[in-house]
Amino acid sequence: MSSISSRPLSAQREALVDVLRTWSDAQPDARAYTFLLDGEGEEVHLSYGQLDRNARTIANALRARLPVGGRALLVYPPGLEFIAAFYGCLYAGVVAVPVFPPMPGKSPEALERVAADSGSAVALTTTLIRDFAEPLLDSSEVLKKLEWLSTDDLPDSSASWQRPELERRSVAFLQYTSGSTRAPKGVRVTHENLMVQEDFIQKAFEHDEKTVVVGWLPLYHDMGLIGNVLQPMYLGGHCVLMSPFDFLGSPLRWLEAISRYRATTSGGPNFAYELCVRRYQPERAAALDLSSWKVAYNGAEPLRAATLERFARTYAPHGFREGAFLPCYGLAEATLAVSAGRPVFASFDRRALERREALAAPSGAEESVTLVGSGSLMLGDVRVVDPETRVQCAPGGIGEIWISNACVADGYWQSSESAATFDARLTSGEGPFLRTGDLGFLRDGELFVVGRLKDMLIVHGRNYYANDLEATAEASFPGLRSGCGAAFALEKDGEEQVVIVQEMAESSTERCAEAAEAIRQAITTTHGIPVAAVVLIEPKSIFKTSSGKIRRQDCKKAFLAGTLKVLGELRFDAHEAAPASEAPGTETEQAIAGIWAELLGLRGEQVGSDTDFFSLGGDSVLAAQVVNRIGEQFQVQVRLEDATADFTVRGLARAVDALLLQKLEQMSDAEAEALLARSGGKAQGS
Repeated sequence: MSSISSRPLSAQREALVDVLRTWSDAQPDARAYTFLLDGEGEEVHLSYGQLDRNARTIANALRARLPVGGRALLVYPPGLEFIAAFYGCLYAGVVAVPVFPPMPGKSPEALERVAADSGSAVALTTTLIRDFAEPLLDSSEVLKKLEWLSTDDLPDSSASWQRPELERRSVAFLQYTSGSTRAPKGVRVTHENLMVQEDFIQKAFEHDEKTVVVGWLPLYHDMGLIGNVLQPMYLGGHCVLMSPFDFLGSPLRWLEAISRYRATTSGGPNFAYELCVRRYQPERAAALDLSSWKVAYNGAEPLRAATLERFARTYAPHGFREGAFLPCYGLAEATLAVSAGRPVFASFDRRALERREALAAPSGAEESVTLVGSGSLMLGDVRVVDPETRVQCAPGGIGEIWISNACVADGYWQSSESAATFDARLTSGEGPFLRTGDLGFLRDGELFVVGRLKDMLIVHGRNYYANDLEATAEASFPGLRSGCGAAFALEKDGEEQVVIVQEMAESSTERCAEAAEAIRQAITTTHGIPVAAVVLIEPKSIFKTSSGKIRRQDCKKAFLAGTLKVLGELRFDAHEAAPASEAPGTETEQAIAGIWAELLGLRGEQVGSDTDFFSLGGDSVLAAQVVNRIGEQFQVQVRLEDATADFTVRGLARAVDALLLQKLEQMSDAEAEALLARSGGKAQGS
């Protein structure tokens, strides 16, 4: 594991205010940012000198309204005005609070919650947004208290600006974490955090003054702001931006911008690469030249080897090199990135992962799963810790990722959760560490992230990662939207039951029943666990964070409340299942059906001869118990891997009868009669 340690802040430029001031003096007419108004050809630009003047003007307006350390909401659509306002806050010593702007016809609840939690007194915005927001003020006591200040029509007062006194631990901005609109948690990112983070990104991504960044990620989110906006500024380079809505409308616009502006760095979450594969247009892509793309970073959600392979294969004819991929791992509580590195693919035993062990497995083996590493270059101290015992895991053990570095933020804004998250300590007393809530392991110095601790599903004592189940579900049937599924568990009668919510590609109910059954079959056969419900919902209706992460807990709440936009669903409660259509016939089938009914807690008539074990609520643990009980009753050894090939009563009976016949052929008549008497059945064909 390689580690990057930061230089003391005193040896660097003090803050990003000084970085912009330096570049505006050295290259005032150089382009800092270009924004594509339509996602394609229509451009607006901002030079270093213009940005510096705009920031000084906004800072003066803020200082007339707020003291140093006061908070100001940044309520902007995608565009250059946001960047000027963010720097205006830094120039004023005011804490910036980036938020998603209110949308027509949508509730302003999320905006209200962040405004109230942060204690903001001013909302910086554009004239257009201010005029739009005015009707909201009458219905919102929180928003009514804010002073709304449009920054696109302020008179130039840049000449009178004076640099504020900024301490290294002064809070630069509050980054409200993904999915935090229900219970807002603002991460206190300091000036030191930002400077150390930008230094790490520069080194990990091998950036220099010639780096050109293209980005579409939301500017109010940490990856879009710190990675796409602030990093080019740190380098003195050029950044080309577009609205995330323009990217989602036509993903190839992203690649066209990379090609047109000869970008060297660009990236996003895994789903962005998947979208570009699914929306590939040969005729339109023919003009692409992606040969300048040196760093294709991938972070913010689970990395999928299949996606990276498909993207590389699809765009190799257009100059893309697979070696450009740069998987990375990070979180808002650590400012942004924690690790990065060129892709490492490794296969592991799926069942071992469920036991929180990382055991290598042959690639392509039935029970293997390919994981993508998140980098061997790490910032500071990264540990893998048992979340219950707080003891560092042995090599190969899966635990919670704990980190300690100069980018770990100053805690949550006025939150009681700060100490538990930011001041964790090992049982040995070592610390403090940031508890990330992410599960992973280290192998040969490479960090592998396998899921979220809070999204872990535990069925009969075994661990299943939600993103693993989601990947299985979306691959089970054509016409399902990639990266738009949620797996979660519900507790019933003391047991966890799995629910899959998945978007369809089209708003049609025609193939929902077929899709739901395919998902159920895939989950039960791949993971060996039953599915209580599969819910197919309308396109673009699943709950996601601003960075594209699935909000599984909100999906769960909507499922329980019955508010999902359902196209079709399959719900199954084995205990309420109707009698089977075909009852077990032979004595062997009847005996096996009795074992099933006892272990599954069912009535005998609910177990049919051709019913799949997993569809009745069975899982891999109970399947092993079935095989063990069969061995005890019939005195034959049925291998679990052979039994699960046809895990129905009839399939198991055939396997048992075949083994019994082999055994009977080697016995005397008296021994055979005794065996049959003990087994309670008669081998068919004897």
